[in-house]
This record gives sequence, structure tokens and C-alpha cells, in this order.
Amino acid sequence: MLQLTNITKAWNTGTGQIVGLKDINLEIKRGEFVTIMGPSGSGKSTLLQIIGLLDMPTSGVYSIEGRDVMGLRDADLARIRNRHFGFVFQKFHLLPELTSLENVMLPMGYAGVPLAQRKIRAQELLNRMGLSHRLHARPTTLSGGEQQRVAIARSLANDPGFLLADEPTGNLPSDQGAEIMEILHALNKEGMTVIMVTHDEKLGAQGTRTVRLKDGLIEQIVEREPWTK
Repeated sequence: MLQLTNITKAWNTGTGQIVGLKDINLEIKRGEFVTIMGPSGSGKSTLLQIIGLLDMPTSGVYSIEGRDVMGLRDADLARIRNRHFGFVFQKFHLLPELTSLENVMLPMGYAGVPLAQRKIRAQELLNRMGLSHRLHARPTTLSGGEQQRVAIARSLANDPGFLLADEPTGNLPSDQGAEIMEILHALNKEGMTVIMVTHDEKLGAQGTRTVRLKDGLIEQIVEREPWTK
């Protein structure tokens, strides 16, 4: 479970202070599919980055599985991030010089997984994504949808409990975007907690809960039944 209490994020600039998030109170339980929505500049990506420990709040309390992570050293935060979270971004962020297999193996190397196990795990994940024929392809030779499936496989490499997706279909044609959403729903049905930022109302409505932000504040939370095709 993730628990955010009175989370605020602000930045000091030469002309004053910018407040990105204001007193965010949010609890995310295991197995949820949470979508985060709101207009540009509402704080969606900032909230996702804080949830995934890619950024830290200015104030408030954030606990992961009951452990307060505020004030931890960078090395400790990196270990928690690597253990609990997988990340999928709009722009894929695959390393162009590496093959699909090598990209998926990468986070396991940081976690100290032996090479032989890394190869087996990466191949299994890519097979699951329907990419058994693209194991040795480099990102520039893959379609956008294939690149995003490699990115999802990479996000699952260390078997995280939480998958964080920031506009995962934003750079894809609608048919490829639909394939990515089907993968996310399948993972969620297996118990993966999915937290997804999107600007697309149709995609946002596929979450079991939608957190709507405006000007850094939670404007509305909508709960609904699990999505079915």
C-alpha cells in the first residue's frame, strides 16, 4: 500500500515560488488500477514521479508498505525504487545501442541478478509481450508499439508490485495504444497495481479509480467497477 499525507511540492525560482502539488492526501492499495488525470500543468506527472521516488516532496509524509521514506538517503531510495516500482514512459526511454533483450536485462543487472538468470527472465518477458522474434532487434528497427512493449517488459524485470505509466499510449496510433492498454489490464488482473497518468478521458475511465487534479490539488476522486472490454 502507498500512503501520501499532506504532500506538497514547491520549487523556488528567481521570481518566487512555484507550487506544483498542494496537500495531497491519497492512499493506493494493492491491486488497484488508478488513473491520474487533469489539464496540462495540474501536477499529474509530478505526483507520479513522487509516488515512484523519482522526486521527493517538499513536505508531507509518504510511506510505502508502512515504511516512511521521507528523509532516506539516495542509495536507500534507489533500492526501494528498484524493488517496488516499474516505470513506463511516453517516450519509451530505451537505450538505442542495446537490443530488446539487453534493454530488458539492464535493471536486473543493477539488482545484482546473475547474467544467466537475467537472460532467461528477459526472454520470458519479451515472449510474453509477443516479441520472441525481436529479441536481438535495436529500438530504431522497432515500431512504436513494439518499443513500448519492450519498455513494459523492462519495467517488469525485477517483479515490482507497482507499475507506473506516464502517458504510455501518447506516442502511439490508436490500435497500438489499445494493445498497450490490454497488456496493462492483463497485468492488473494478475495482481499488479497500475498507476497511470493520461489526458485521454476514455483511457482514464478504464481505471477502477480516477484521481483528477487541478492546479496541484485533488479536485475529484471517482471510483468504478473494474473495466471490461
